[in-house]
Amino acid sequence: MTTSEDRSMLLPIEPLDRVLGDRTARSFAKNLGLGTVSDLLMHFPRRYSTRGELTPISEIPLGEPATVVADIVEVRERRMKGRSGSILEVRITDGHGFMTLSFFNQSWRQKELRTGARGLFAGKVSSYQGKLQLAHPDYELFPEEISDEDAKRWADLPIPIYPAASSVTTWAIQRSMAVVLDTIGPIQDELPVEVVELNRLLSLDEAIRNIHRPEKHADWQAARETLKFHEAFALQATLLLRRAENQHIKATPRVAGAGKLLEQFDDSLPFKLTNGQISVGQEIAADLGKSHPMNRLLQGEVGSGKTLVALRAMLTVADSGGQSALLAPTEVLAAQHYRSIEKTLGHDLAKELGLTLLTGQMNTADRKRAMLQLVSGKARVVVGTHALIAEKVEFLDLGLIVIDEQHRFGVEQREALRLKGKQPPHVLTMTATPIPRTLAVTVFGDLDISTLTELPAGRQGISSHVVQLSQPALVARTWQRIAEEVAKGRQAFVVCPRIDEDDPGEELIESGGAAEDELTFLDGTDAQAADFAKKPKQLLASALGMTESLRKVPSLNGLSIETLHGRMTSEEKADVMARFAAREIDVLVSTTVIEVGVDVPNATVMVILDADRFGVSQLHQLRGRVGRGGNPGLCLLLTSAEDGSLALERVNAVAKTLDGFELSEIDLELRREGDVLGQSQSGGRSSLKLLRVLHDAKLIQDVRGQVEAILSADPTLEKHPNLAEALARQDQDRQAYLAKG
Repeated sequence: MTTSEDRSMLLPIEPLDRVLGDRTARSFAKNLGLGTVSDLLMHFPRRYSTRGELTPISEIPLGEPATVVADIVEVRERRMKGRSGSILEVRITDGHGFMTLSFFNQSWRQKELRTGARGLFAGKVSSYQGKLQLAHPDYELFPEEISDEDAKRWADLPIPIYPAASSVTTWAIQRSMAVVLDTIGPIQDELPVEVVELNRLLSLDEAIRNIHRPEKHADWQAARETLKFHEAFALQATLLLRRAENQHIKATPRVAGAGKLLEQFDDSLPFKLTNGQISVGQEIAADLGKSHPMNRLLQGEVGSGKTLVALRAMLTVADSGGQSALLAPTEVLAAQHYRSIEKTLGHDLAKELGLTLLTGQMNTADRKRAMLQLVSGKARVVVGTHALIAEKVEFLDLGLIVIDEQHRFGVEQREALRLKGKQPPHVLTMTATPIPRTLAVTVFGDLDISTLTELPAGRQGISSHVVQLSQPALVARTWQRIAEEVAKGRQAFVVCPRIDEDDPGEELIESGGAAEDELTFLDGTDAQAADFAKKPKQLLASALGMTESLRKVPSLNGLSIETLHGRMTSEEKADVMARFAAREIDVLVSTTVIEVGVDVPNATVMVILDADRFGVSQLHQLRGRVGRGGNPGLCLLLTSAEDGSLALERVNAVAKTLDGFELSEIDLELRREGDVLGQSQSGGRSSLKLLRVLHDAKLIQDVRGQVEAILSADPTLEKHPNLAEALARQDQDRQAYLAKG
């Protein structure tokens, strides 16, 4: 801590151990990820309670969390029957009812839990031998000398409830926060004075103190609004500065040359480009012609022709003598893209461009041959998986990176490919349903956005329906619908969350535990169906198990039913997909390896088992695999989710709309923004403490205008040193993350 008379400072960034001691600091770092004083001060309460909300013991419902103020009237310890150890039982009363607190093998608590002490006790209420009980509750004891007047004042104070961990309680955080607030001097604003006054904000010092130590509810409410503004301002300034820096990074302009590859390609197409494909193509071409790198997101509904737009961009780069790399998340998708691009280009043009495929499971000879094509520059269009990122892979002149379904790649993976360009390459990312982080960054305006809304001529719609396993007649009808479609010469997908019984399932909302009874999904009359609806964690369909079970379903008798999953070799997967595309397979039972990019126009029906275990974006992507030809698609979402549950709400939302952008907003509301400036892709811990992208969209836009005005007048922030210092304090990995896009 500073020892000068003027102890005013920006948010202090010194390590917590200097203020709280080694033990507490280690616990906060391990359990909450808090390492500095600033981290702790920015760890805001998630809600506030008041003593007026405390539940009388006599009215507490069983199984519900409750908080009571009570006096300790008896403390006793007894040995457990039939096993070693002891139970400390503490009897408490609030004057109207009694309750027992139970602590197992924690006799040391008798030193503080003494008869006559008063405190706050919280936990989930249970019943033992007809008496109310809190097992291992959290508690906070009051000072012994508290007066009735102080007790009343204390009872009216809002109680901050912090995001906590099992070993770091909200009260432990509150105590540590008090130590820090008592130790530090006044906190300076990083915002310009005129901004604070214009927006009628509290000072940063007052806001920080009031959010942690409010005397009334209006205190923390005003503090939250001020801190939201600070958060929006810092993020907008960081993103706008990064955007300005990008204008100064040198990239090689890529303009179609004398080869006229793009013109030749457009003339050979057997169909007309949509208006959207033409206008977006013009936007991308303009970006490619600039001397700083393009950083553009191409959004479009499933089947809107994003890959064709990207291919036209790659031809422009090839015409300028450069190379393009299309990064796909799976080998199945990479191979599909390769075949699709080869077919679209035609044999002669594909050969002229040196179209090359590079994946991790290629044999050594093919892999070496592909790598030689890349380093020599003969391969001007390359399609691959993460194998393109390998250290030994080199390009002669990488000019454009196209990332398909960008949320399937980590930040470091995308950056590793970007660094393979001698100069920073142009970057085009594509997605059919923006994931929460992408949508958040879009709202914050860090990327240039292009959107395809039209579907190509002849593309049919997809109807989606939710089938609950508690409706046996509808479950049975599901398999009949597949048989009817196949009878018309069409094909079907059946998607499962697991490969086999030993597979916990990947990229699911939650994983299951026990083995499944596949027949529950099949005849709709199994006695376990109702029980399964009550225990959604226990039965997860597996691709291998369902393949065998479907072959036994009478209505599917005689059909060719095969399996596709991620553990198969490249050759096995390619063989299955080739036979499915050739209509040799009627029903393909698969995991999510077919989620993106797989294009089999003859497939018209998809059944997704345990649909509630997939994310909104995944479900939207999966159903986009059907209805890609001249016939309408059908998607049946089988679920054991109960009525009124969030899981069923999510599945119903997908069934109600084909609008991927509407679904992305639903996804964002359900999963939150993710770490907008950090490395997390979605959900979980967010770098946004108080700000919510959808709810606070107007604030974000208003703040952006004010930040732009300041940066326009003072691009280097020379006149705003506090703001410059605050932004410079952003973690280096977060700054690097912004650079990676």
